[in-house]
Amino acid sequence: MIAVIQPEELIAIQDPGLVLIDVSNGKDASGNYLRKHLQGALFADLNTQLASLGPTASEEGRHPLPSPAKFSRTLGSLGITPGSHVVLYDDKGGSNAAARFWWMLRAAGHTRVQVLDGGLQEAEKTGIPVQSGTAPVPQQTVYSVTEWLWPVAGTEAVEAASQNEEACIIDVRDRDRYLGITEPLDPVAGHIPSAINMPFRDNLQPHGRFKTPEELKALYKPVFAHYHPSDIIVHCGSGVTACHTLLAMDYAGLPLPKLYSGSWSAWCRSGKPVV
Repeated sequence: MIAVIQPEELIAIQDPGLVLIDVSNGKDASGNYLRKHLQGALFADLNTQLASLGPTASEEGRHPLPSPAKFSRTLGSLGITPGSHVVLYDDKGGSNAAARFWWMLRAAGHTRVQVLDGGLQEAEKTGIPVQSGTAPVPQQTVYSVTEWLWPVAGTEAVEAASQNEEACIIDVRDRDRYLGITEPLDPVAGHIPSAINMPFRDNLQPHGRFKTPEELKALYKPVFAHYHPSDIIVHCGSGVTACHTLLAMDYAGLPLPKLYSGSWSAWCRSGKPVV
């Protein structure tokens, strides 16, 4: 299944197994959902359902992946089954927690999942109806997830890659954060030694939808021409928007590199070198 779905395509779906999920995050995300969301959409919370927040930021970052068992419970609470067609969106054009949820579902082995191109804003422009309040509570399901099937890298593996000329670390944060000019979220500014900067925003057109698969393939072709996918590691600030670049790569038909889920938030607290 193609990783990205257009709003115009979503309107045409007549599938009783469709599960539409709002994964918007930020301040008062749940309140924003109650005020306005796409008709029939359920809400998934990045902090409590798609991450396991705790006191170990130095080891796991600000949004560490939850255990497969916890993710199983989240899927069950949303009524998702192995046969569900899941469409995810957020209020940041699909470039934030929707992409993270997509990665997690695919890494759990679920193939029928897509991210809504352009997110809430483009959906509204297309005429998809919105509503306020809560959606009906879905019937609870059982969805067993036992492991992450897609490759991840920990801090030690990233440190080894930073010292290996045959490996590539891609930092998808904005240029100013990569250069250490500004750091709005973490205690240390800068970047991982040898990491290259390819901001995730470069995956998008000016209006917020993805570039075409052909354009995305051309964007990442130089990296894949020089490095094997297993030697490429993608990271961001806390392991969320890195998934947007992995989504873009998949949309372009490219093989998937590793996700450094701890990302800069774990690295900069670990005592490892910073440049």
